[in-house]
Amino acid sequence: MKAVILISGNGSNLQTIIENADRIDLQISCVISNNKNAFGLKRAKSSKIQTYIIEPELFNSKEAFDKELISIIDRQEVELLILAGYMRILTPLFVSHYFGKILNIHPSLLPKFPGLNTHQRAIDASEKVHGVSIHFVTKELDGGPLIYQDSVIIDNSDTEKTLSMKVLKKEHVIYSKVIHWYTQRRLNLIDDKTATLDGKII
Repeated sequence: MKAVILISGNGSNLQTIIENADRIDLQISCVISNNKNAFGLKRAKSSKIQTYIIEPELFNSKEAFDKELISIIDRQEVELLILAGYMRILTPLFVSHYFGKILNIHPSLLPKFPGLNTHQRAIDASEKVHGVSIHFVTKELDGGPLIYQDSVIIDNSDTEKTLSMKVLKKEHVIYSKVIHWYTQRRLNLIDDKTATLDGKII
């Protein structure tokens, strides 16, 4: 299945997906970043994957930016969009255009800690368990139907950095697993609150 991957930063999840692509029946058509300095772009180029950079400051609105993003993605004729550390909030225009085709990975056990700085927020809240969530993207930020979660224990000695590394290890395992479910056409988004796996509500 052909897919586009959107990134903003280091691209460690991107790297894992690239390495697993054949095994999970994925063809990465291109990688798109809103950050020209994203290290993930170098990862893509080293794997001979086409890259695009869309610089937000060149557009006068989020909608104008997303229209350019849509024009690039539509030319790729893909069936799946994978957000891998993409740090822009997608507009309703974009989400509607690709309804049911956008997966995101988020470093918390949603609905806890949507948004940014999830690891420090979990520590500050004296949480004992933290983790990662994969969900379909809808118009609500980090609020689409959950597909899969995995957890880690927060130790008293954990810092934001050590906790993020624990979670990242989980991310690298489970994202490819869920993407494979999608490429096997086992996953479907029914509406903004409901997703199914093998025809059963998740």
